[in-house]
Amino acid sequence: MATDLTAAAPTRPDVASIQRRTLRLLFGTQIIGGIGVTIGIAVGALLAARIAGTAVAGLAQSAGVVGAALLAVPVTRIMTGHGRRPGLVFAYLVGAAGGVLVVAAAATGWVPLLFLGMLLFGGGTAANLQARYTAVDLAEPARRGRQLSMIVWATTIGAVAAPNFAALADRTTHRWGLPTLAGPFAFSAAAFVLAAVVILVLLRPDPLLTARRLAAAGPVAEPAASAGRGAGMRAAWQVVRERPAARLGIAAVAVGHLVMVAVMSMTPVRLGEYHADADVLRVVGIVLSVHIAGMYAFSPVVGWLTDRLGRRAVILGGVGVLLAACAVAGTAGHHTPGLSVGLALLGLGWSGTMVAGSTLLSESVPTDVRPSVQGLSDLTMGLAGAGAAALSGFVMRVTDYPTLTLLAAIATVPLVALALRRVPVRVPDEEE
Repeated sequence: MATDLTAAAPTRPDVASIQRRTLRLLFGTQIIGGIGVTIGIAVGALLAARIAGTAVAGLAQSAGVVGAALLAVPVTRIMTGHGRRPGLVFAYLVGAAGGVLVVAAAATGWVPLLFLGMLLFGGGTAANLQARYTAVDLAEPARRGRQLSMIVWATTIGAVAAPNFAALADRTTHRWGLPTLAGPFAFSAAAFVLAAVVILVLLRPDPLLTARRLAAAGPVAEPAASAGRGAGMRAAWQVVRERPAARLGIAAVAVGHLVMVAVMSMTPVRLGEYHADADVLRVVGIVLSVHIAGMYAFSPVVGWLTDRLGRRAVILGGVGVLLAACAVAGTAGHHTPGLSVGLALLGLGWSGTMVAGSTLLSESVPTDVRPSVQGLSDLTMGLAGAGAAALSGFVMRVTDYPTLTLLAAIATVPLVALALRRVPVRVPDEEE
C-alpha cells in the first residue's frame, strides 16, 4: 500500500493512457456484470414465487435492492483504504456467493437461504454502481460527464442480452440436474467471478490511487477533508454537509431514483388492471423495455450535455423530464402507448439526475474521502428506492395510480429548491 501511494506521479500523457485503458476495461466488465445482475432481476421473483409463494416474491427482490445499498458501506471502505480494484473484486465475489446460495435455496427449498442469497446477490449491483465512479477518478473535468455516462450506457448491452442468456442457462443447467430457474443464478455467479478476475488482473494501476498521487504531487496539494476524521459513513456525511455541491449531487441521485422506482414498480399493476392475464406479461415486457431504453440508451447524450451545459442545468432538466413523465403516465388512463411514453420519459429523467448528480458529487469532494461519499450516495439511493417501492404499493392500495404519480412529482420539490440555490461550487480537482 505504501509503495502505491509513494510512487512517482505519472505524467499527463501517462494519465490519458491509463484512463483510456480503464474505460475500456470497465466497459467490458459492466457488460459482463450487467448480464449477471439483469438475469437475477428477470427470474428472481419467479424463483422466489416457486419456492416461497407469490406473497413473498416481491420481498425477495427487495432483499437484492437492500443488499446492494448496504454493501456500499464495506465496498467503499475497502476502496478508501486500498483502492478501487479490491473493492470492486470484493463486491463481485459477494454477488457470486449470493448467486450460489440462491441455487442452493432452489435445490433445498429453504426460504431463509433464498433471502440471504438475494441479499448478497446485491453485491453485483453494488459493483456496477461503483464502476461509474471509478470511470471519473482520472477523467479530465471537461469530459467527466461523458466518461461516466459511457459506463452507465454499457449496462444497456447487458440488459438486452440477459433474457436470452437466462433462457439458455436454464435449459443448459437443467440437464445437469439443477432445479428450474436455478440455472440463471449459477450463470450470474459465473459472470460475477469472471468480472472479478478481469478487474483483479487488468485494473492496474489503480485509478483512485493514481488520482491520489496526482493530487499530492500537484502544485497545490489538495486539502484533506479534515484531520483525523476517518473514512466511514459518518465522516462522509460531515463532508457532504460542508459542501453544497455534494449535497445537490446526492439529492439528485436519490430523488431521481425514488421517483423512478415509485412510478415504475406500480406500472405493471396498473397494466394488470385492464389487460387479460394472457396479455399482461407481454404488455408489461414491452413497456418496461421502453423504460429501460430510456434509462440507459441515451446516457452518452446526457453525459455530453452534462459537460456542455453544466451539472446543475442537466439535473434541473432531468427533474423536468421526470415531471413530464409523471404527468403523461398519470393521465394516460388505460392507454398503453401513453404509459409507454410516460415510462420512457421516466427512464430519461432518471438518466439526467443520475449522470449529472454522480458527476457533480465526484468532483465536489477531495480524493481522500471520495469513495466514502460515493458509498453514502449509493446507500442513500438504494434505501430511497426500497422505501419508494414499499410506499408505492401502499399508495396504490388506498388510492390509485394517478395519485401515486402526483405524489412522485411532489417529491421532486426539495431537489428543485436545492438546485435553484445559487451557492459557490468548489471543485477540488480544478483548484490545484
